Amino acid sequence: MKLDEALKARRAAVLERWLRAVLDTYPGETARFLDGVGDQFANPVGHTLRTGLARLYDALAAGQTAAELAAAADGIVRIRAVQEFTPSAAVGFVHALRGILREELAGAGLADAERAAVEDGVDRMALAAFDVYMQCREKLFQIRVRELRDARDLAARVGA
Repeated sequence: MKLDEALKARRAAVLERWLRAVLDTYPGETARFLDGVGDQFANPVGHTLRTGLARLYDALAAGQTAAELAAAADGIVRIRAVQEFTPSAAVGFVHALRGILREELAGAGLADAERAAVEDGVDRMALAAFDVYMQCREKLFQIRVRELRDARDLAARVGA
């Protein structure tokens, strides 16, 4: 079986397992809520996780560039960048995909080069996700600095 056929055939199983792995990074009640409500307006984070993981998987399967992988990771990483995650945990969801793919593709009869290509794609995805994470954290830092500066300036005007 060719790599693209194997990835397509196992898409649903991989996405389900990957979503479970991501949900396991949240506290129990939060994970149940994110998993339970499918409406994008009632549960925007859960919806973003589902659609974002699918978009990332499809980008990986298509062999897209780092910029395209970053665009696919953007929604999930933006959410995780403002939540109470360490940097490694915020982008660690990408690495969970590596083990899932190893298990799901084990019996697909792939050549070593094809398995290496998948692992290289996961590595590129992780690096792209980290770039997005750092951009988000930088933006948050800039906002905090601006807020502190504005508060200082306001205090100076009021006190003067």
